[in-house]
Amino acid sequence: MIATPSGTLPNVEAFCRTYETGSFSRAARALGVTPQATSRSVARLEQSLGVTLFRRTTRQLSPTDAARRYYERCVQALALFAVAEGEVVEGRHAPTGLVRISAATTWAHHRLLPSLGAFRELCPEIEVEVNVASGNVDFVRGGYDLAVRMGSVADGALVARKLGDFALGVFAAPAYLARHGVPQTPADLERHTCIAFLVPSSGRVLPWTFSPGPERLVPRAAYRCSDDALGTVTLARAGLGLVQTYDFLVEEDVSRGRLVEVLVRYRGRSRPFSLVYPKAPRPTRAVRAMIDHVVGFAQRTQA
Repeated sequence: MIATPSGTLPNVEAFCRTYETGSFSRAARALGVTPQATSRSVARLEQSLGVTLFRRTTRQLSPTDAARRYYERCVQALALFAVAEGEVVEGRHAPTGLVRISAATTWAHHRLLPSLGAFRELCPEIEVEVNVASGNVDFVRGGYDLAVRMGSVADGALVARKLGDFALGVFAAPAYLARHGVPQTPADLERHTCIAFLVPSSGRVLPWTFSPGPERLVPRAAYRCSDDALGTVTLARAGLGLVQTYDFLVEEDVSRGRLVEVLVRYRGRSRPFSLVYPKAPRPTRAVRAMIDHVVGFAQRTQA
């Protein structure tokens, strides 16, 4: 006899969406229920497990270590359940079809594309088309099923699955620092060569952020890159100046000594990434499989 899990499937799903979105309200919107119902589902799951999954305050909802471990297993279980459900309902042995996904160059090259080999092993019958671009795509005109976007998602017609909050740092090549010195505070950037990225939607320089320090600082950039943010990292690696970028983009450069982090005391505020897709029509089995893969891979690599 198969043992019945201590938390029912709706409770587990409510927990997963709350973990991903960081609030009962956002999780409720994704599930199509009330925040009170989502909160009660999570409370029932906590009671059945005998552990606290979230620390609650009036302003914040923080996952515990137990929640992080439980989430990793739940994502895998839900993915398997979705596949099993689809096989029974649709009478197929494996999901098939084409999935079209768009992602910014930063996420695409360092997270999405490297993970597709593992996805292929799980779902060999699914074809994947990837659009690598910095701008936001139009789901209807472009015919995309999924997209990875940076920042908060306010479009009510879209479902947003948070992939995580990703930290920013300021980096430079050792050769540059040997020639120009090491900045000690954000104010020192006035005397340094900065490399900036231009926001595709506005053409303006993307501000740098610091904590503590100026929340938004527009660097006086001697070099500016548009469309491909990885160009800023290439310029910094060549010793041409300082760049503020995500840790995950330069982790190999830092480990190999090609780049060095500066202004560590003033590390930039993190920025969120989300996987988004239209609320209607209901995603196909192939798209649902890709959703579970992207979200699960992001959470595992950030842990």
